[in-house]
Amino acid sequence: MSLILFAVLFFVTLGAEFIANDKPLLIHYEGGYYAPIFITYPETIFGGDFATEADYRDPYVMDLIENKKGWMLWPPLRYNYNTINLNLTHPAPSPPDSENWLGTDDQGRDVLARLIYGFRISILFGLTLTIFSSLIGVFAGAIQGYFGGWLDLSLQRFIEIWTSVPSLYLLIIIAAVIEPSFWILLGILLLFSWVSLVGVVRAEFLRARNFDYVEAARALGVATPTIMVRHLLPNAMVATLTLMPFILNASITTLTSLDFLGFGLPPGSPSLGELLAQGKANLHAPWLGLAGFFTIALMLSLLIFIGEAVRDAFDPRKTIL
Repeated sequence: MSLILFAVLFFVTLGAEFIANDKPLLIHYEGGYYAPIFITYPETIFGGDFATEADYRDPYVMDLIENKKGWMLWPPLRYNYNTINLNLTHPAPSPPDSENWLGTDDQGRDVLARLIYGFRISILFGLTLTIFSSLIGVFAGAIQGYFGGWLDLSLQRFIEIWTSVPSLYLLIIIAAVIEPSFWILLGILLLFSWVSLVGVVRAEFLRARNFDYVEAARALGVATPTIMVRHLLPNAMVATLTLMPFILNASITTLTSLDFLGFGLPPGSPSLGELLAQGKANLHAPWLGLAGFFTIALMLSLLIFIGEAVRDAFDPRKTIL
């Protein structure tokens, strides 16, 4: 059930532009059809005065289209993550109402729109980091476990030294020197996250490298990469698949923490951590902190339940005969 709910939320937020956007999905004007969500149109196309991009929320542009008996098909939420509501009835951050269902933040941006986009970017960041760190960790653990000897000892000493580096402080220092972005943060976190799978993969390869079927494959002249991939890797994949949801969880938590501290994604990005920071700075607007908290709590809880289900599925003691 957690996997189904998480998959539905993830695939829905993948199309965030079709759910929350300050541009119409489709416009019918003077017999023609326009898709502003895909193509940028100047205001002059609809009879305006300026050659800049049309502001479809502007009453002037709306009147231009409606006067030609045109119509606009809007998404359910008429706000992008960076759209500022200039017609607030209360000072920002404004409370929830019929226009902004979860209120606005301290800059007048719709909270629900930022939650939708923030959920997507958090999951995409976590999935990307989990996949790349798993590939590197499995490769390093396989090399250590299969060959052993001085190679194994040398890499183990390196990993012990590398894991002793205070990664959070290093991330803060790097973020203070260079302007962080999605890919820069991903690369920095990847430097430290790959070691999480090395231990379990190394143990599986050490355990299975002297099994009879592996020795028989060596005696038959099977190449070393083939033995590692075909005969040993499937044993290690059980532990890898079990730990991957927890690595994804830790990746999202790290990104949220950095955004909360102000060392994460660039300012203005749809960030759950930045929303929590706004809630901390605006205690008189509890909808900010509550919206961010419940979104992160739901996301991480679903991932934990998925991880536990994967672990139980591969547990031979819980196999139903």
